[in-house]
Amino acid sequence: MPRFPVVLRGYDRGQVDAALDFIERSVRDGGAITADQIGRVRFDVAVRGYDQRSVDDCLREWELRLRSAGPPRPPGRTQIRSLAAWVEGIRFSGSGMRPGYDPREVDDLLDRVLAGLSAGGPPVAAHEVSGCVFRRVRFGYGYDEQEVDHFLDRLAAALDELRLHGH
Repeated sequence: MPRFPVVLRGYDRGQVDAALDFIERSVRDGGAITADQIGRVRFDVAVRGYDQRSVDDCLREWELRLRSAGPPRPPGRTQIRSLAAWVEGIRFSGSGMRPGYDPREVDDLLDRVLAGLSAGGPPVAAHEVSGCVFRRVRFGYGYDEQEVDHFLDRLAAALDELRLHGH
């Protein structure tokens, strides 16, 4: 994974690292991601984040690489396993003093997605992920809402891509 300079206000490092890890694994495992999807990737701006221009340049290189490679192959079991590993490995920050999402509800959704990917349960559709509403925790531990929302947007796009290819 490329190293980017850290600046006072840049892209959220956790989001960038997760996105690039997913892109690299998808391309390595057979191309379950498209150049158009890479072109739509967006990150939150955070204090002590990655230099935006460096990250944007890296994403453009991936986008050009995929466009020059031709049409993507339909995802197979390897891509599904890669997506499952990505979901399984996600860790969300706590919400701190702000309200956050109930961790049990978020984890339950991700468990359902994993069960669907492993054929251990019914598949979860992209619209179920993007339309999910979680109870907010005001006192006690909650997941950072922006992190969860950003991850679920990317997960819904990946699930939609699987559906388009008949999985």
